[in-house]
Amino acid sequence: MKSFESKKQITLLKEKITTSSLIVASAISILTTFGILFSILFEALEFFRMKSFWYFISGTQWSPGVEDSKFGAIPIFAGTFMITFIAMFVAIPIGLGSAIYLSEYASLKTRDYLKPILEVLAGIPTIVYGFFAAITVAPFIVKIADFFGLYATFNSALASGVVMGIMIIPVISSLSDDVIRAVPNSQRKASLALGLTQEETIKNIVLPSALPGIISASLLGLSKALGETMIVVMAAGLRPNLSFNPLEDMTTVTVRVVDALVGDQAFNSPETLSAFALGFILFAVTLILNIISLMMIKKFKDKYKVNTL
Repeated sequence: MKSFESKKQITLLKEKITTSSLIVASAISILTTFGILFSILFEALEFFRMKSFWYFISGTQWSPGVEDSKFGAIPIFAGTFMITFIAMFVAIPIGLGSAIYLSEYASLKTRDYLKPILEVLAGIPTIVYGFFAAITVAPFIVKIADFFGLYATFNSALASGVVMGIMIIPVISSLSDDVIRAVPNSQRKASLALGLTQEETIKNIVLPSALPGIISASLLGLSKALGETMIVVMAAGLRPNLSFNPLEDMTTVTVRVVDALVGDQAFNSPETLSAFALGFILFAVTLILNIISLMMIKKFKDKYKVNTL
């Protein structure tokens, strides 16, 4: 009896230690997030005491380091979203298409060969992608544009976006493949038994079931694209350029942040503190996008749950 009580107390102690450890781990993650936010926020507020917040979010000229310096961030964010949009336009169709093929059509032997080859892309350093963009993709785009009578610079948003999209294909493909394979086979068999073809089953049953996971994979790829620096530096340039032409050179928030922090300006100068302002706005935009996506995922889950009752 005493031995049983002793084992029970030890088990309860282990459970308390495990629970406490998990709570501490969760608290560290949450506190780290708030720590990052506040460390950026305080410096960003210091910048906005020196420069107009309204002009920062609505101005169209970015010219730090001159006598009449201007900090209008619209060209920087326009370049960021232009390059990111191109990257997602490349990555989502190819990544999702490869995930569907690997999970629904490929044999086990073919899958065992192809998936590791695809995931090799995820391990290539971004600097290598930058060289590939600058040496191979950018000149190719210039030649294609010239063939059609268009002018394209060697530092173009299109070259940067295409290579960035190639870089995030493994992220979307691998995660989408996992969530598609997680859909119960009973749903596929029931659909096929009712007379639907494999293509109709994938379109109407498998993909709707896996859509929350696919959206999450796409968001992870989006975050990776928003935070990329080296490919943009080498393939798109450093010039803030407010343009809707992807064949022109542009820059992104992360590139300007690096450029502001590696200069020889004083830390409390507007040029340096502008990096924190850009980082804060990017943090806020990313947070809003994540909140919207979570709302969409929840809405879809509720709708799908109702439809399958």
